[in-house]
Amino acid sequence: RHCTDVICCVIFIVVILGYIALGVVAWVHGDPRKVVYPTDSYGQFCGQRDTLNENKTILFYFNILKCASPVVLINLQCPTTQLCVSKCPDRFATYIDVQASYRYRPDQWNYFRQFCKPGFNNPRKSVAQVLRDEDCPSMIVPSRPFLKRCFPDFSTKNGVLTVANQTTFKDGRGKTRNVTDLREAANGINNVLDARSVGMKIFEDYAISWYWILIGMFIAMMLSLLFLVLLRFTAGVLFWIFIFGVIGIIGYGIWHCYWEYDHLKGIPGSDLTVYDIGFQTDFKVYLQLRQTWLAFMIILCGVEIIIVLMLIFLRNRIRIAIALLKEGSRAIGYIMSTLFYPIITFLLIAICISYWAVTAVFLATSGEPVYKVMANQTLCKYANLTCDPETFNTTNVTKLCPGAQCTFAFYGGESLYHKYIFIFQLANAFVFLWLVNFAIALGQCTLAGAFASYYWAYRKPADIPLWPLFSSFGRAIRYHTGSLAFGALILAIVQLIRVILEYLDHKLKGTQNSFTRFLLCCLKCCFWCLEKFLKFINRNAYIMIAIYGKNFCTSAKEAFFLLMRNVVRVAVLDKVTDFLLFLGKILVAGGVGVLAFFFFTQRIPVFAQEVPVLNYYWVPLLTVIIGSYLVAHGFFSVYAMCVDTLFLCFCEDLERNDGSTAKPYFMSASLHRILGKKKLSPKKA
Repeated sequence: RHCTDVICCVIFIVVILGYIALGVVAWVHGDPRKVVYPTDSYGQFCGQRDTLNENKTILFYFNILKCASPVVLINLQCPTTQLCVSKCPDRFATYIDVQASYRYRPDQWNYFRQFCKPGFNNPRKSVAQVLRDEDCPSMIVPSRPFLKRCFPDFSTKNGVLTVANQTTFKDGRGKTRNVTDLREAANGINNVLDARSVGMKIFEDYAISWYWILIGMFIAMMLSLLFLVLLRFTAGVLFWIFIFGVIGIIGYGIWHCYWEYDHLKGIPGSDLTVYDIGFQTDFKVYLQLRQTWLAFMIILCGVEIIIVLMLIFLRNRIRIAIALLKEGSRAIGYIMSTLFYPIITFLLIAICISYWAVTAVFLATSGEPVYKVMANQTLCKYANLTCDPETFNTTNVTKLCPGAQCTFAFYGGESLYHKYIFIFQLANAFVFLWLVNFAIALGQCTLAGAFASYYWAYRKPADIPLWPLFSSFGRAIRYHTGSLAFGALILAIVQLIRVILEYLDHKLKGTQNSFTRFLLCCLKCCFWCLEKFLKFINRNAYIMIAIYGKNFCTSAKEAFFLLMRNVVRVAVLDKVTDFLLFLGKILVAGGVGVLAFFFFTQRIPVFAQEVPVLNYYWVPLLTVIIGSYLVAHGFFSVYAMCVDTLFLCFCEDLERNDGSTAKPYFMSASLHRILGKKKLSPKKA
C-alpha cells in the first residue's frame, strides 16, 4: 500500500488548521453573553457581573404596546426604551397618578421609578416632557418574566382575557383601555408559557425515569445482537414468508375484486363506465361500478404475474442475496468488535457538531454594539439610521423627530473581519459538512477493510488477521486520509449547495413568481438525486479503497463498473437487505416499545411497585421507542456495510478467479453451491 490522493490530504489538513484558526479568531471577537443575556437600549447586558446591571437580570419594555409580537421582542428590537430591572412590575400604575401623589405617598413613587431610566428622580418634570424623552414609562402592568423579559401576566377567567383579574387598564395618556389591546403585543405568549410548563413536566419525567430508559436501550441492544445472530439461520425463512404472504394477500385481493364484480351483475347502474358518471367527490360511487372492480382485478393480476415472474427468473440471485446475508451474520460473529465501531463515528460527529455550533455562536456574537434611531413617527427621515448615544442629544434629530431615541439595534462593525462574518459562517458550515462526511467515510472504509479481511481469508476463521478492525482503521488513517477527504469534499459541496437552495427558497417564498418557484424546485430535486447517487458511489468506492488501496477516482470507477456488470444482483441484494433490516428495526423498536408500554402503564404486576410516578407516561415511552430504533439502526448499519463489502468481494472473486487450483474461489461453500460452478479446490492446510 501507498498513500493515495496526497494533495487532497494536504489540503484537508490545511483546512482543518484554518478551521481551528477561525474558531480561535471567533473566540477572541465573539461574546456568547450577547445570546445568553438580554441587552438594554444602551447595549448593556442584563445580569452581567461586575456591572451596574449585575442584579438586574430581566429586560423591561417601556411601552409593550409598540411591540408587535413575542418574536419581535425576543429576536428583533421593539421601538421603545428597554431597561434592565431586578423584577417585573406586580401592579397597575401610571406616571400621571404617581406624579400626582408622590408628595403624600412617596412609596408609590419609589416603586415606580425603579422602572425609569437610571438616575431619574424628578417627579416635578412635566408629564409631556417625561413621555417625550422617555424618562419613565407612561404605565406599568402586572408582568412575569419569560426568557428574561417582562411580559403581561395574562390569564383567562370565564373565557375572558384578563391581567391580574382586570379587563381594563389606564394607558397613562388619559385613556382607559381594554387588556385585549395587549393581545397583539403578546400574541402567543400563553401558548408558549403553557409549553414551558409542559417542558418542565417532561424534564421531571426524564429525571425520574432515565435509568429505566437506559434499561430499555440495553434491551434493544441485546435484541439487535440476537436478530443479527439469528439472521444466519432465519434470513431465507423470513424473506420467503414475506414474499408468499404478499402473493397470498394479492391473490385474496384478486378473488375479492372478482366477487364484487360478479355480485354487482344485474344491479341497475352498475354497468355504467367511469366516463359516464364523470368526476365525483364521493369516491364510494365508483365502488358501485363493475368497471371499477374489473380494473382493480386487472391491476392486481398484473402485479401478481410480475412478482411470480420475478421470483422465477431471479430465484438464483435471490438465493445469492440470502446467502450473502447469512455470510454477513457469520462475518460479524467472527469480528464482534465491528458492532461497536458506530460509537466512534458518533463521537467524532458529536465533536464536529459541538465545534461548529460553538464557532457559529461566537461568530454571530462578534462585533461592537450598533445603535439606530428609533422614531415614533413613520415619516422621520432619520429612522433606522445609525447613531451615537453619547452625542445623540446634541443633534437636531430629536427636534425634527420628537420622541426619537438612539437605541441599541444589533452587534456588528466596520472592520474587515466584521464585513466578512457571513462568509466565515458559510466556511464554518462547509468545513463542518466536510468533517462530518469524512467521519462517516472513515467508518465505512474501516468496516469495509475489516470485513474484506474476513472474505479474502482462505481458511475461515484461521486466516483472519489479528485485530482486523484496528488494523483496518490504521490503514485508512495512514494511507487513505486523502482519498476519504476527497470523497467527503465532493459530497460536502453538493450538500452546501442544497443548504443554499433551501435558504433561497425560504427567503423568496413570499415574493417569487411561478417560474422561480419551478426553477428552485427542479434544482432542489436534481441536487437531492445527485447527493443520493454520490453517497452510493462513495460508499462502494471506500470499499474498493479498503480492498485494493487505490486512489478515490480509480476506486470509484472500478466500483461503478463492477456494480454495472452485476446490476441485477445489486438491485436484488439491495431490496432483500433493506427489507430484512427494516423488519429487524421494526421488531426491535416495536418489541421494546410494547414492553415499555406495559411497564410504564403498570400492567406488569411483578414490576408494578417499581414504576415511577410520571406526568406523561408517553415521554419515556416515546424516548425508548425512538432510542431503540436508533440503537438498532446503529447495529444494522454495520450489518449493511458488511453485506455490501462481501457482495463487492464476491463479484471480484467471480471475475478474478475460476475455482481452479491456480485460481481458487474465496467464497463460502454455500455461495459456491448456489452458483453451481466448478467444485471448490481443496483448501490447503
